[in-house]
This record gives sequence, C-alpha cells and structure tokens, in this order.
Amino acid sequence: MSYLKVSAVCRWLGSCLLVLLAGCSLGESKFLAGDLNGVNHTSAAINYFSVNGYGGANISPHGYGGGMCCAMLPRYWQPGLKLKVEWEIDPNPNAHLPALGSDLYLAAYAIHEANYQQHSTIVDLPPYEDSLCALEVHFLPCNKVKVSTSCWRYPSPNSPIKEPLEMKEPAVCPK
Repeated sequence: MSYLKVSAVCRWLGSCLLVLLAGCSLGESKFLAGDLNGVNHTSAAINYFSVNGYGGANISPHGYGGGMCCAMLPRYWQPGLKLKVEWEIDPNPNAHLPALGSDLYLAAYAIHEANYQQHSTIVDLPPYEDSLCALEVHFLPCNKVKVSTSCWRYPSPNSPIKEPLEMKEPAVCPK
C-alpha cells in the first residue's frame, strides 16, 4: 500500500477518534461532522481523495463514492472558509493487464501506475446552517472541483450542482 493511502487511512481513523472524543466533551463542540461523498463526472477513476486531510473513497468513472465518516467542519459557517481537496486519478482505468500475480502483471502494473496523477486545489466552503448532512465533492473535467454542503445529494433536482454525470474532457483545458 502506498504511503499516501496509508496516510489517508490514518487520517480517517484519527478523525473517527476525534468524533468519538468530541461526543464525550462537555459543552458545544466547535465542529460538525458529516459524511464525505464524491461524485466523479469524468472518465478517469479517482483512486482516492481527501478534504482537509479527511479521506474519501475511490470513485469509478462517471460514478459515486463515499459515505465515509467524517468530514469535520466548523460548527458555524462564515465567509472566507476554504477547503483543500487532494486526489489521485487513474487516467486509464480500463487498461487490460496480464493475469494477476504473474511477473508480467507486476511489470505492466508498474507502467500503468506510473501514469497516475496527483492533484490538489483550494475551494470555497459553501454556506451551511447549524447542521451538516454531508460534504459532497464533485470532480469535473480539467481537474476542476465543486463542493456542496446541501442535504440534497446529487443527482436530485434540488442539488446545487447541476453538471451532467458523464462529462467529456475537452481537447484543451482552459487556464
């Protein structure tokens, strides 16, 4: 398992421990916890993603992933709050590799894995009230990201994110 994956698992376990400990403290917590979900609008696979260090699940091309506990956000939203989103993509998730376990597989997989791409961006944290249903991260073409804190999950007509699930990558991404 790669260092980044082990690190993501450790951060996830740590965040779960924080949630448990927060429940034992006296008074109101300074944070809210909500599920961390992802929606992949691209043809690449999302091998993993994280938001402010809280790990999310892998997501198939044009698919959904998540329900991971938990993303911790400030109890009270205020303007200017930011999130750091990091993710790794497999640009060729349907590559045909030799039989699993063979020496040919290991060599082919090493070549395949060398094409993985790591990305990172900072996005605004959308407003939310005094409760948090979930933090939903949308991965769009050209390595763009949108985030929702709405209780209406994609693809509900009430979801604030309206982009279609199966988006095409343009030949040239705008800068």
